[in-house]
Amino acid sequence: MCGIVGYIGHQQAYPILIKGLHRLEYRGYDSAGVALINSEDRLNVYKTRGKVNDLEAFCESKDIEGTIGIAHTRWATHGEPNDVNAHPHYSSNGKIAIVHNGTIENYNVLKQALEQHGCVFRSETDTEVVVQLIEYIQSTNRCPLIDAVREALNQVIGAYAIAVIDSENPDTIIAARKSSPLVIGIGEGETFIASDATPIIDYTNQVVYLRDDEIAIISRGEPLRVITNDNRTSSIDIQTLRLSVSQLEKGGYPHFMLKEIFEQPNSIYDCIRGRIVNNGTEIKLSGITDHPDRFINASRIIIVACGTSWHAALIGARLFESIARIPAQVEYASEFRYSNPIVTPQDIVIAISQSGETADTLAAIKLAKERGAFVYGVCNVVSSSIARETDTGTYIHVGPEIGVASTKAFTGQVTVLTMLALAIGQLRCTISKEKLTEMAHALINLPELIKETLKLNKNIERLSSIFTYAHNFLYLGRGYNYPSALEGALKLKEISYIHAEGYPAAEMKHGPIALIDREMPTVVIAPTDELHEKIISNIQQVKARGGSVIAIVTRGDETIPEIADHTLEIPPVPECLSPIIVSIPLQLLAYHIAVMKGCNVDMPRNLAKSVTVE
Repeated sequence: MCGIVGYIGHQQAYPILIKGLHRLEYRGYDSAGVALINSEDRLNVYKTRGKVNDLEAFCESKDIEGTIGIAHTRWATHGEPNDVNAHPHYSSNGKIAIVHNGTIENYNVLKQALEQHGCVFRSETDTEVVVQLIEYIQSTNRCPLIDAVREALNQVIGAYAIAVIDSENPDTIIAARKSSPLVIGIGEGETFIASDATPIIDYTNQVVYLRDDEIAIISRGEPLRVITNDNRTSSIDIQTLRLSVSQLEKGGYPHFMLKEIFEQPNSIYDCIRGRIVNNGTEIKLSGITDHPDRFINASRIIIVACGTSWHAALIGARLFESIARIPAQVEYASEFRYSNPIVTPQDIVIAISQSGETADTLAAIKLAKERGAFVYGVCNVVSSSIARETDTGTYIHVGPEIGVASTKAFTGQVTVLTMLALAIGQLRCTISKEKLTEMAHALINLPELIKETLKLNKNIERLSSIFTYAHNFLYLGRGYNYPSALEGALKLKEISYIHAEGYPAAEMKHGPIALIDREMPTVVIAPTDELHEKIISNIQQVKARGGSVIAIVTRGDETIPEIADHTLEIPPVPECLSPIIVSIPLQLLAYHIAVMKGCNVDMPRNLAKSVTVE
C-alpha cells in the first residue's frame, strides 16, 4: 500500500527521495512527506495531503539540504488523509522521525500507556505511537537508537516496514520489517531503502531483501548490518536485480495501463519461454519436476488469491479439474484465513499474487503450511515474500506492472496456470500426448494472436465514446469465460468508477435481467464453443428488453453480429485459452471509457497496487 524511500550517502537526499516517491506512486496514496537531517544535524519534516507534486510545491521555500533522509506516500488506514496524519511522524523532542507501512494492532494500548507517562500525540495514526515509544524507551533507558527501536518492535503487535532517523545519530538509518516488504539497495558509498526495487534501480542493481523480524543498521561509511529482533546477527544475501529503468517508464504511451496492455505479446512470450520444450511436446516447470510425488498423490488443489488474481484462480481451478482431473476449489485469501478451513497434508495450496506481498494471501500461506499442505506460489516479483514463503512455485515473468488495474499480470497468471494444469496432467497421465502437443502449440501461438487482437484498439476507442454516459454495465460469460466476465467488470469499476457486475450468462434470468433497459449496456463474451448456442439465447433475451449489447465473438461468427449492437472479433483459439484473448478487448474497453471520462487510469481513487495490510 504505502511507499517508503530512504537514502544515506554522499549525494543530496531530497532529489533522490522525491524521485523515489514518484516511482512508488503506482502503489496508491493520499498524502506524502519527507524527513531530512541537514548539515547542522537538524531534523526537518515536511508533509502534506495530496500528491508528490504537492509535496514538491510545499518544499520549494524550505530547507531541503541533507545527505540522509526518509520519505513516504501514505494510503490512509488510521486517521483521515490530512497534513497531520501524513508521514513522516516525529517524536516529542523533535529529533526522531519514522515512516511506516503496515498496521500496528495494539497501538491503542501502547498509546494509552504513553499518555499516562505524559506523551502528547499530534495525529490519529498508529505509526506515531511507534516513534513516541522509541523516544520513550531511549530517554528512559539512555540506550542507543538501535536498542530503542529493537525494544519498541518487541512490544508492537502487527505488520510493519519502518525506517527511522535520529538527528542525534545523523549517520544512521534503522530499517525493519515484519509482514511488509522492504528492500535495501547497496551502492558505492551510499545506501537506499524502498518498499520495492523501483526507486532503487536508477542507482544500483545490488539489493538485499529484509526478512521478517529483521532490523537493518545502515551507517554511513560502514558495511550493512542486519540483526533479528532478539539481537542475533542475520546473514546478508545480496541479489542482482533483473529490472531496467525503461521498464518503469511509459515509453511514449499516455498511460502505463495502455503500455502494459500492448506489452502482452512480449510478456506472454517471456512467460512461456523455456517452459515448452522438446518441440512443443512437453511442459517443464521446475516446481513440478522437483516435487512429482506431491502432485501425483494430491487429493485436492486449493487456490487462494485476491482481486484479479482470484479471477485467474477460477480459470485455473477449471483447468486443473478438466486437464489434470484433480478436485480444485478457489477461496478468497481474506476469507480462507479466517474460516478454519479443512486442510490436510495431501492438499496442494496454490497462492496467486502479482506483487507476491498481498497480506491476506501471505496469511493464508502461513495457515496452509501450519496444517501440512504443500504450498505452491504463482507471482510476478522475484524474491517477493510469497516466493520466499512457499515450498516452490512459478514466476509469471511479465515484467513490472505499474498500472493499478492489472492487465498483463492477469494474462500471465492464466498462462502459468494453464501450463501448470498441462504439466500435472502430463505427470498424472490424464492428458494424451496428442492433446498436450496441441495445447502446447496453441500456447506458443498466443503472442501472435494477442498482437492480432490488439488491432481492435482503434475500433474499441471509437466504440467507447458511446458508453461514457452509462452508470451500470452487465458482463456475461459462460464456462471458462464466466471469470472473464468478472474480470472485465472489475476493470471497468476500478478505473472508470462505473458500477459493473459480472455474471454467468445462464444466471441472468435469476435476478440481473430485472435491471436491463436502454440505459444499461451488456457485454457478452461469446466465442465459438460448446455453449455458443445457449449464449445466443441470452443475447436475444437482453435485446428483447431494449438492452444494448457489445459482443465479443470468434472471427467468422455469422449469427451474433446480426443480433448484437456492436461486435468485436477475436481470432479462433482453444476454449480453455480463450480468456487470455478475450481479456484484451475487455481491458481496452475499460481503458478507453475511463480515459474519455477523464479518470486517472494508472492511479484510480482509493486503490493501491499492492494490498500489504488488511
